[in-house]
Amino acid sequence: MTAPSALETASTADVPAEAELTDGYHLVVDALKLNDVDTIYGVVGIPITDLARLAQAQGIRYIGFRHESNAGHAAAAAGYLTKRPGVALTVSAPGFLNGLVALANATTNCFPMVQISGSSERHLVDLKQGDYEEMDQLAAAQPFVKAAYRVSRVEDIGRGIARALRTAISGRPGGVYLDIPAAVLGSIMDAEEGAKTLSRLVDPAPRQLPAPEAVDRAIEILEGARRPLVVLGKGAAYAQADERIREFIESTGIPYVPMSMAKGLLPDSHPQSAATARSLALRKADVVVLLGARLNWLLNHGEAPQWNPDAKFIQVDIEPKELDSNQPIAAPLVGDIESVLEVLAERTKPGQISAPAAWREELAARSAQNVAKMAERLKADPHPMQFMGALKAVRDVVHERPETYIVNEGANALDIARNVIDMQVPRHRLDSGTWGVMGIGMGYAIAAAVETGQPVVAVEGDSAFGFSGMELETVCRYKLPVVTVIMNNGGVYRGDDINPAETGDPSPTTLMLQARHDVMIEAFGGKGYRATTPAEVTAALTEALASGGPALIDCAIDPSAGTESGHIAHLNPKGITVGNITAAKK
Repeated sequence: MTAPSALETASTADVPAEAELTDGYHLVVDALKLNDVDTIYGVVGIPITDLARLAQAQGIRYIGFRHESNAGHAAAAAGYLTKRPGVALTVSAPGFLNGLVALANATTNCFPMVQISGSSERHLVDLKQGDYEEMDQLAAAQPFVKAAYRVSRVEDIGRGIARALRTAISGRPGGVYLDIPAAVLGSIMDAEEGAKTLSRLVDPAPRQLPAPEAVDRAIEILEGARRPLVVLGKGAAYAQADERIREFIESTGIPYVPMSMAKGLLPDSHPQSAATARSLALRKADVVVLLGARLNWLLNHGEAPQWNPDAKFIQVDIEPKELDSNQPIAAPLVGDIESVLEVLAERTKPGQISAPAAWREELAARSAQNVAKMAERLKADPHPMQFMGALKAVRDVVHERPETYIVNEGANALDIARNVIDMQVPRHRLDSGTWGVMGIGMGYAIAAAVETGQPVVAVEGDSAFGFSGMELETVCRYKLPVVTVIMNNGGVYRGDDINPAETGDPSPTTLMLQARHDVMIEAFGGKGYRATTPAEVTAALTEALASGGPALIDCAIDPSAGTESGHIAHLNPKGITVGNITAAKK
């Protein structure tokens, strides 16, 4: 007698023998398909392996990863790029916790994502009887996500899926955890009755229009501005209101500063871009429109001296609780970005809002100075190769292929690439985001390739790459058009630090300078390149992108290049440094 499969383990005592049957696995897949989920990112194992198999058999693409965090980061990036919740699938307990890192990061960055995890038997978990991978996953997830739900009955699977998807995408998007115990996945019920429990979401992310009086208040403030400024955040990029944003910027003439993931909403070469005069723009602006941007640490909390202490802020956000979180908001505009800009355009008289020519000219003059300085720095071609030279080569190649997506993480690799590589197209730059976390690189790159079919260049610091480097195998297994470019200076920040204890161990920030990441990808069937000059980077990247397949370029960077913590060294607490201790002992 053949043993029952995992899809047949539940009791059928309550189901008539002649009835057509379904089970929890099928209902999960049916509910996802009904709501247009076409891709799942995950790592299989007990109890969700058959769920992944069934999803694949039913036409949902399954992308299998080597670590749950990376699968979760991919789902988060998919949500950002598509405005539909990305879905990650994990096993219970440790696998769930690995995925939770990405889910929490998605929530912080306002990316719509749903993590579905199998879990142990509730009656054993609740009495702490020591079940396989026992953990109260719902309780563990709740502090870190937008919402967390558990499905306890097979007939509630459709409702749970719908609830999770709507919660993830409506209002301010975020991460949602959905717990489905193994017993529920294996439960069997009548197929006709099961189908009745499923539903397709209607308008899962409804428009939210601002109050007319709130819009009029903002118009009045902007009308009196002498030095207005727009700050474009990644929320503006996520909104996919590109034409509305361009119309508002160009019709008013207001200069704008894009946050890193908002680069490309308008081309970085746009005459109203103040990105290269950012410090001056923030310091002198008297009225600031925050469009999908938050006054968090990335914008110095809106505080002087980086900002004009007398500046008035107009904030466009779909989440009312965000308002006044750091600075008083003179004109709050609560609603989705496209609706807010639409109402703003309707209620603004022609010429009522404009940026004075003197202000635009002041910023343009500073931009020209800074661009000239950067051009001089980029002309240099020292040996060993510096970050600037390698990244200029990347910029020049990608500039000829504007459809290419850039994924970027690291410390110096992130900071310098953000300044060097200009963007021409919206939502084509993905980076470490609000938390500034390392490890998003390969997950984001894989999602960008899977969701768009376009080439992806992942610019990685060698330290940051280590968090997700094994996903090179995933890139090669799925034959994705991802080129990984590693800024290899042999260290966390830089590779020339010394262990003051002289024990023979490397310093805390020292990595293996002679590491050959190009050989690593060749082990999985990809193409590896070693580049020691910008010209070699150019040749390798040109060839790799033309091939359309997995590739990696290991850029040998001067180990003395880079600074501690990159541009955020000021966040390091100041105490008695190791150098001072060593000097005192002498």
